[in-house]
Amino acid sequence: VKAVMMALIGSSVWCWALIFDKWVTFKAVDIKSTKFETAFWSGEALEKLYKRVSAKATDPMARTFCAGMNEWQLTAESASTMDGDLRAGLQRRIDRARATSISREISLLERYMTSLSTVGSTAPFIGLFGTVWGIMNSFAAIAGSQQTSLAVVAPGIAEALFATAIGLVAAIPAVVAYNKFSTDLNRYQDRLDAFSAEFSAILGRRLEQQGRT
Repeated sequence: VKAVMMALIGSSVWCWALIFDKWVTFKAVDIKSTKFETAFWSGEALEKLYKRVSAKATDPMARTFCAGMNEWQLTAESASTMDGDLRAGLQRRIDRARATSISREISLLERYMTSLSTVGSTAPFIGLFGTVWGIMNSFAAIAGSQQTSLAVVAPGIAEALFATAIGLVAAIPAVVAYNKFSTDLNRYQDRLDAFSAEFSAILGRRLEQQGRT
């Protein structure tokens, strides 16, 4: 039972460390993305913005922008004219670069989320296992002492119930944090997808303009 309780306490400490890390990470990502969006929609030339942020892109939105602009500069600026096939190929490469960047960034943000989910779903059952084991020890103590007084069984039962309590203490914050961070992650992914679509539309219009010229 003590081993079960130690495992649950360790899981709880691990979960609280993850909760703090994820809270700081999501807060920083939100602030940096808001700052980048402000710069993106400020009217600054995309090439100038790319040169300014490419060396220090520290948030998923800026890195997604840089991935698309990198494909743009590798092809669009090296070709004096663009026919329809070249424009379509460039658009596909830009879209693929953006999609790959978004997938990679979301994977980084959701790292260790499964740990919170696992602790939240298994900790109550691990605590219950400790409870059952403790009650079994109490019954064994009764059989060994040939006494049925409360003094014989109370320590074992108290220890057993404490294992269940620790399991709930570990599970409840993990479940709450997992639900919150999952919601935050989905919201940020929608925000990133919306930005990516707007960015793709801007580059698409520029490709059409180059095709007409």
